[in-house]
Amino acid sequence: MVDGGCHAGADAMQDAARKAGKSEILDQFAKDYPVGPHDKPQSMCPAFGSLRVGLRMRRVATVLSGSACCVYGLTFVSHFYGARRSVGYVPFNSESLVTGKLFEDIRDSVYDMADHERYDAIVVTNLCVPTASGVPLRLLPKEIDGVRIIGIDVPGFGIPTHAEAKDVLAGAMLAYAREEVKAGPVPAPVGGKSDRPTVTMLGEMFPADPVMIGAMLAPMGLAAGPVVPCREWREMYSALDCGAVAAIHPFYSAAMREFDAAGRPIVGSAPVGHDGTAAWLSGIGDAFNLPADKVAEAQNAFLPAIKGALAANPVKGTITLSGYEGSELIVARLLIEAGADIPYVGTACQKTPMSAADCEWLEAKGVKVKFRASLEDDCAAMEAIKPDLAIGTTPVVQKGKQLGIPSLYFTNLISARPLMGPAGAGGLAPVINAAMGNKDRMGKMKFFFEGVGAGDTAGVWEGAPNLQPDFKAVRQKKLDKAARATKAQEMI
Repeated sequence: MVDGGCHAGADAMQDAARKAGKSEILDQFAKDYPVGPHDKPQSMCPAFGSLRVGLRMRRVATVLSGSACCVYGLTFVSHFYGARRSVGYVPFNSESLVTGKLFEDIRDSVYDMADHERYDAIVVTNLCVPTASGVPLRLLPKEIDGVRIIGIDVPGFGIPTHAEAKDVLAGAMLAYAREEVKAGPVPAPVGGKSDRPTVTMLGEMFPADPVMIGAMLAPMGLAAGPVVPCREWREMYSALDCGAVAAIHPFYSAAMREFDAAGRPIVGSAPVGHDGTAAWLSGIGDAFNLPADKVAEAQNAFLPAIKGALAANPVKGTITLSGYEGSELIVARLLIEAGADIPYVGTACQKTPMSAADCEWLEAKGVKVKFRASLEDDCAAMEAIKPDLAIGTTPVVQKGKQLGIPSLYFTNLISARPLMGPAGAGGLAPVINAAMGNKDRMGKMKFFFEGVGAGDTAGVWEGAPNLQPDFKAVRQKKLDKAARATKAQEMI
C-alpha cells in the first residue's frame, strides 16, 4: 500500500504502482496519452469519463474500487449529469488492501452480480489507491455465467483527462469484442445489418449528428455505423464490422489501436463547415477507394447548403475557445467559417495524427492552437485578447464573468449541439450571438458586485474579514517546502 494513500502525490503513487506490478499499464497510458506541454490539465477526475461511458450502456453494470471519498464524488457528478442507475462499490481498508482481501471482495462481488438475464457485461474500475497498490483486476475471470467481466485501471496519476478515460473503457470493450469475433459467430445488431458499407464514428456526439452524417454518406453508397462509445454491447461487433472509422474526436488512441488491428482505415477531422465537410468526404472516398464522381455527388449535394447556412447565420466578433471534450478544434473551424475571429484555441487533450488536419487549417488562419492547455493558458489568453466572448470550462467562464466578458460553458452549451453538415453550420450562431449581445449586462453585473472582495475575503461582512495571516504564513511555508522537495526529486 502506498504511504499517504490518496494524499501521497502523483509521483509517489506512480512509483508505488510500478513496484506493485502495474508498469505495463502505466507505460501504455504514457504512450496513448502523452503529457506536455502542460502535464496536468485541470479537468475533473479522469475516472468520470470511463464511468460515464459504462453508465450510458444498456445491460452494463459498473463497480468502482477506490477510496470512499472518490467514489462519492464520482457517483454524485455522474448522477448530476443524468445517470439513472446505481454504481457498485467495493469498500476497503488498509488491512484488506495489503492482504489481498480487496481483490477477493471484488471477485465475490462480480460473482454475486453476474446474471445474464440482467447484464451483458460488468465493468470493474480501479481508482488511484487500488491501482497504486497493485490490485490485479487482470486476474478476474473473463466471463461468468455468460456475463463479460472487464477490469480497467483509471488512475488520476496515469490518465491526464476524463475525456481520455472514455477511451480506456471503449478500447477495453473493443478489445474484448474483437476476441469474441475472432472466436466465432456473434449476435447481429438489434436493428439488423446495413446492406451498405458503414462508417463507424468515434467520439460522443449530439444525437442528430450521426443522422446528418448518414445523409451525407448516402450519395456515396455508404451508411453511418455505430457511434463509439456504444450504447449496447452488440454495437461493438457492428462497429468493428465497418469499412472505415471516422475519428470525429481525435484522442481515442486505445480504440483506434483496436480498429487498426481489425484492419480498418481511420479518417481524421469531421464534416463541419464547408472546408471541413469537403475534405472529410474526400477522405472517406479515399478510404473506400470510391470514384471521384461519387465523392463529388455527395459534396455537391451538401456543400451549397452548408455555405448558405453559414451565410445566413453569421457570427461577428472575437472569441477565445477552450475545453476538455476533444472537439474544440472542429468547433473553432465552424465558427471561423461563420465569420468569427478566433485568435486562440486551447484543448486539454493531446495532439494526435487525427487532429493534424484541423490544427493545420486553424494555424493557416492565424489561430494559436494549444494542446494540453492548462487553465492558466486559457485564462491568460482571454485576459490578453479581451474577446467579445469566451468559451471554455467552468473556471474560465467564472473568470470571464469577473472581467465582464460574456462567457459560455463549452461542454453543456457548445459541444452538446449539432455540429455536422448544414444543421451544424446554422445551429451555433444563435447561441453565440445571443451571448455576445450580453456585453452591457455583464458590465452592469461587474459594477454591481464591485467591492465585495475576492478569494477568502469575498462576500458581505458585518465586521472585518477574519484573515488568519499566521495560519496562511505557516501553510505557505509547508507548500513551498513541498514544492522544493518535488523540484529536487525531478532534478535527481
